[in-house]
Amino acid sequence: MSLRSLVTICLTALLTGCQASSQWDGSLEHLLQSQPERFATVMQDPAKYRLQIIYTQIDRDADNKPSFTSYTYRLNPNEYFYPASTVKLPTALLALEKLNELNIPGLDRDTTMLTGAVTEMQTPVIADPSSPTGLPSIGHYIRKILLVSDNDAFNRLYEFIGQEPLNESLHRKGYDHTQIFHRLSVARDAKENQITNPVKFVAGETVIYEQEAQYSQHNYALADPVLLGSGEMIDDQLVTGPKDFSANNKFALQDLHDVVKALIFPQSVDEEHRFNLTADDYRFVYENMSAYPGESGIAEYADPAEYPPGYVKFFMYAGSAARIPDNIRIFNKVGDAYGFLTDSAYIVDFKNNVEFLLAATLFTNDNGTFNDDHYEYDEIGLPFFRDLGLTIYEIELKRDRNNRPDLSKFELDRQGTSD
Repeated sequence: MSLRSLVTICLTALLTGCQASSQWDGSLEHLLQSQPERFATVMQDPAKYRLQIIYTQIDRDADNKPSFTSYTYRLNPNEYFYPASTVKLPTALLALEKLNELNIPGLDRDTTMLTGAVTEMQTPVIADPSSPTGLPSIGHYIRKILLVSDNDAFNRLYEFIGQEPLNESLHRKGYDHTQIFHRLSVARDAKENQITNPVKFVAGETVIYEQEAQYSQHNYALADPVLLGSGEMIDDQLVTGPKDFSANNKFALQDLHDVVKALIFPQSVDEEHRFNLTADDYRFVYENMSAYPGESGIAEYADPAEYPPGYVKFFMYAGSAARIPDNIRIFNKVGDAYGFLTDSAYIVDFKNNVEFLLAATLFTNDNGTFNDDHYEYDEIGLPFFRDLGLTIYEIELKRDRNNRPDLSKFELDRQGTSD
């Protein structure tokens, strides 16, 4: 029997009430070493895989107020990993925050947003066939980000916020090991990423708000070279030598974890770390963050073969599960590119009154070559994330709690989730 088959059987048994054995002494290192059937490959050389983990236990008092106890493994804000799509989460939150701070009558997340262009490298947007109205909006871009991690949707929010305001806002909130300064999935040089498109919000022929192109005055590239790997495929040619990631986005795992915590538990973090969101904003984000593509009502995401429930759920479901039990919901954001896999999540089991926060990043690129599409996602990375989520879940199922948590805030109606 293959390891993958064995793990699949264990997963099925676990989620129907049969818990696998997990020993927890407060050490993530000991926990991973104690289960070689799950973690032996990575734990043979965790530095090679650039593994980092944060696990946060949540306990509630009699008034349901949460307290947090965190455990970490190899956590290091200076050990670079490419954050890929995880940067979309704070960008989405800042887009909502900007709308609230503009505070213009008639301007909200459902207002049609038209994107223009001022350079040859910029592209305009005047329609979105996946939207219920056929028109683009902040809200629909956020839905696409949270449901299927759409790259163009992120780019449009990046352009709406502007490079400099985006970064300065995150730094003011205390996310000091974060720099988000380039679009995704399109080739743009540093200067092009500093210039963001003009946008305007309209209701029919009426312009509600118009924003000219923004020009960032700062260079957010990392100060020192970040050299990884041994080569990169560029225009179908192998360029030997390490790739320098200093011109790429950075989002330290602690910052990512803290953004998720600030989103899920805003009253439990200092005010300066919070995002300026309304109660309805939080509901909207929670619904779409935990919804499955097929629940969205978006026709493009209706095919479960292309977009299964586990599509962007790495922990416990390896990004591909065809079914997730009704009692479990995962509020998360994942990223994968260049061999890096990252997930940060708040995981809830309503039936068993379980909740916890978990974040991890892993690097799987054995041949050291970037952009060759030869990464060990399926062989090593995604099974590791699945098993890490299951292992922590097993601990949580057995962990004593003085007070039963009231999780009703997160039991949302996601069928046909919409704005």
